[in-house]
Amino acid sequence: MAIGSTPMTRSSGPRRPTMNGTVTPATQYLDVPGGRLAFDDTRQGDGVPVVLLPGMLVARDEYRHLHPLLTAAGRRVITMDLRGFGESTIAWDDYSPAAIATDVLAVLDHLGIERAVLAGHSYTGATAVKVAGDAPERVAGIVLLSAFIENVPPSALMRGLVKAMGTVIVHWPTFWGLYQRLAYPTNRPADFDAHVRELVAALRAPGRKTATRGHVTGDASPIGWTAAVRCPALVVMGTKDPDFPKPEVVADRQVAGLNARKVMIEGSGHYPMADNPQATADALLPFLAEIA
Repeated sequence: MAIGSTPMTRSSGPRRPTMNGTVTPATQYLDVPGGRLAFDDTRQGDGVPVVLLPGMLVARDEYRHLHPLLTAAGRRVITMDLRGFGESTIAWDDYSPAAIATDVLAVLDHLGIERAVLAGHSYTGATAVKVAGDAPERVAGIVLLSAFIENVPPSALMRGLVKAMGTVIVHWPTFWGLYQRLAYPTNRPADFDAHVRELVAALRAPGRKTATRGHVTGDASPIGWTAAVRCPALVVMGTKDPDFPKPEVVADRQVAGLNARKVMIEGSGHYPMADNPQATADALLPFLAEIA
């Protein structure tokens, strides 16, 4: 094991329908030091497996619209719940992108996957970069979806605003629901309202404040990690992502740092995999096909 443990795993049973009517694989659980991780695995597919990592404060069902498009194209897909969210254990001592990187390696080890493509959204873009730099033999490529990696250090004012926003979300989960409406500026999936209600309800679960605080106060864009990355990389970002004043400028900076290719999805916000899943799949599938 990459993290020095012998995990235990079990399945939750038969496949389950998502809110949009698609069917996902059964949840599996992996015990690692500090808690239990929830994930699913289609187990079958061509080419290098793809691991989909959600962003902060959401569960792996943020890929509920992209997942079936990738599997229909013949890819093996694994989706993971992060520490503190979804069906993973809520309480951990570390919620950082680096800590999540050890979880990714643990799941790959458990599934016997030697190499995978890692797709990180927002907060976990840094996780994908971290794994690619630390364990290059395990990573065939990385995909950054609306990711925070090595962005320009914020001013004191911006740091204060981010901290204040995090505090508001911790104590008033409804604010997270309001943010979601900003994060989908153009297109919203049919199940959007139900999805937002679930996100807000999840933040109100007992003990969730600790996990929420761990995510919103973590360093989502640590400096220096991209220097070690040598694998192919793809940067995908929406042209109307409200998390970045100038999304394409941020994407260009990431492309330069990783020698990556770039796809801008017209009109998409911070969740392109949900507000424009077909365009996101159209960006990912050619990239995946080129990776041996």
